[in-house]
Amino acid sequence: MAELSVGEVAERSGVAVSALHFYERKGLIRSHRTGGNQRRFDREVLRRLAIIRMGQDLGVPLAEISEQLEMLPHDRAASKADWAKLSSRWRDRLDRRITLMTRLRDELTGCIGCGCLSLRNCPLYNREDSLAAEGAGPRRLLRSGRDVKALE
Repeated sequence: MAELSVGEVAERSGVAVSALHFYERKGLIRSHRTGGNQRRFDREVLRRLAIIRMGQDLGVPLAEISEQLEMLPHDRAASKADWAKLSSRWRDRLDRRITLMTRLRDELTGCIGCGCLSLRNCPLYNREDSLAAEGAGPRRLLRSGRDVKALE
């Protein structure tokens, strides 16, 4: 079976039909219409959906997933080399996220509920909001006296 209906894609991928429509509107996946105006997807869409779901589970923003998927071919199934290129572009960013998440897990357990941000040993300590000029959100974690930039 070369083509799948929207229901078949939803069942095979575990993605809700409404999400498939959303991804299609955003250009992450493509379908075509039959003579009866029904959506049909090429089987390759299942690979794209697997990447979308994995990326989302890893916390990769949908805009970044979309950007990376644009570099994959739309006229044929992605090859092993195509997937290798995509994964290499994500590798460094994912490694930084893993490091940051590990630090968050290991260092914030004791103060996560406090909210004071005033303790000398707090990893989020930011005297007089000196990091505000760098933008909203967390900007650093302190580890053994050295600053580590958070993901932006």
